[in-house]
Amino acid sequence: MSRIQLVLLTAMVMVAFAANSLLCREALSAGHIGAASFTFVRITSGAAILSLLLLVKFPRYQLGGSWLSAAALFVYAAAFSFSYISLSAGTGALLLFGAVQTTMIVYGLWAGERLTIYQMVGAVAAGGGIVWLMLPGIESPPLLGAILMLLSGVSWGAYSLLGRGTADPTAATAGNFMRAVPFAVILVVVLGNAQVTWVGAAYAFASGALASGMGYALWYAVLPALAATTAATIQLSVPVIAAFGGVLLLGEAVTPRFGLASIAVLGGVLLFVASKQKA
Repeated sequence: MSRIQLVLLTAMVMVAFAANSLLCREALSAGHIGAASFTFVRITSGAAILSLLLLVKFPRYQLGGSWLSAAALFVYAAAFSFSYISLSAGTGALLLFGAVQTTMIVYGLWAGERLTIYQMVGAVAAGGGIVWLMLPGIESPPLLGAILMLLSGVSWGAYSLLGRGTADPTAATAGNFMRAVPFAVILVVVLGNAQVTWVGAAYAFASGALASGMGYALWYAVLPALAATTAATIQLSVPVIAAFGGVLLLGEAVTPRFGLASIAVLGGVLLFVASKQKA
């Protein structure tokens, strides 16, 4: 893979990850589909496209993943969908990213990792940014939506930790998506849902099959060519892309509080990642 191909594919993946926020927010805010149905279509379409990709490449592939990882994946996807009933695309992406990184840091501390002074400053800045964003006030996001997105981020962080060291990440992801389908079915049956339009179903399919399924497959393809610090740093772009996409495509506003929180969270994570590389 040439350097130009690596850059282009990596950029495509980051846009795909940010697109999940934009697709979900637009589908739900416009009333095209309910959150439970969006979750169901996203998970089933993701399972279908990942399984198809593996069948083409490995006709006799073995199903990877686990039920515990599938449960974490489902909680992430469901909380993600319901949070975007009220959150803007950029705010949701920032809370998600911050919660994921915080979960990874907390796990590292629990596992016995020692932080340098710079890592501690970065962790405090990132955590403080999230707290600042959620403080009561006219510019604060809806509390329920924010809590749901934080739950989504913690679940994705747990999912990532459960999948560390997996020999074949694509097969594991496909297996987890397939195992998550029954959870999504139960969600729709228990909660019921609003009407589902073709437009809403198309948004959910694009989120599951393209932004999630194809996005993860491409990410795992380029990941071996990236240094660990580079891969972590590049992902800082996702909340920024989502915020700009929300402004340009959905007509959302970027508030001063969001701007300051973004600087604190993304800057804190960047400091933490860079300091970890030097440690």
